[in-house]
Amino acid sequence: MDETPHILVVDDHRDIRDLLARYLQKNAMRVTTAESAAAARRALKASATDLVVLDIMMPGEDGLTLCRHLRETNQIPVILLTAMAEETDRVVGLEIGADDYVTKPFNPRELLARIKAVLRRTQALPPSREPATGERYRFDRWTLDTARRELVGEDGVAVPLSTGEFRLLVALLERAGMVLSRDQLLDITRGRNAGPFDRAIDNQVSRLRRKIEVDPKQPALIKTVWGGGYSFAGEVTKE
Repeated sequence: MDETPHILVVDDHRDIRDLLARYLQKNAMRVTTAESAAAARRALKASATDLVVLDIMMPGEDGLTLCRHLRETNQIPVILLTAMAEETDRVVGLEIGADDYVTKPFNPRELLARIKAVLRRTQALPPSREPATGERYRFDRWTLDTARRELVGEDGVAVPLSTGEFRLLVALLERAGMVLSRDQLLDITRGRNAGPFDRAIDNQVSRLRRKIEVDPKQPALIKTVWGGGYSFAGEVTKE
């Protein structure tokens, strides 16, 4: 089995695609390039991909839309390429589940380091540790199957979770009743290699509350501890 990471580079600028392809290939990675979201979708169907480097600003379907589609359909890690002026897009990208971002113009060496860091984190997720049996957490009206990364309500309907939401929920369930600071949650869910996204945890908590709380504005499960961070207040049963 070929264990060389397969990276999909999606950018409408040919010079950027070619530059990254040559650099990553020199650093022991397989690379496929795509000039648009449509081409990226075809490439993803054609072969298994370990990580997507995705430009936000593209004609037609943009990178944020494609990123949202990836989070809804699979768990392939995504690193966004953004322009200096796209701060809002960077925040939105993190909210919808991007794993990291690099600002243009960028140093290929930095991008390579971030790719390796994201791959290390995603390959260390709980489902990879116990692929045969996995674990299930039951809480309130929900069951979280970590092997399938699937959150199912009491009505049997599955609710999609982004990579960030999944990691955050597992971290909270495993430490139910404990107060976890934002820094601790960043360490648990992302690691520090990609840099501190101080608002990313708040954004992920907000999105997760909208999915699991009866009233997200008055959360009963994920509690905010002022000056401390967050705590999972619901009763959790582990199977």
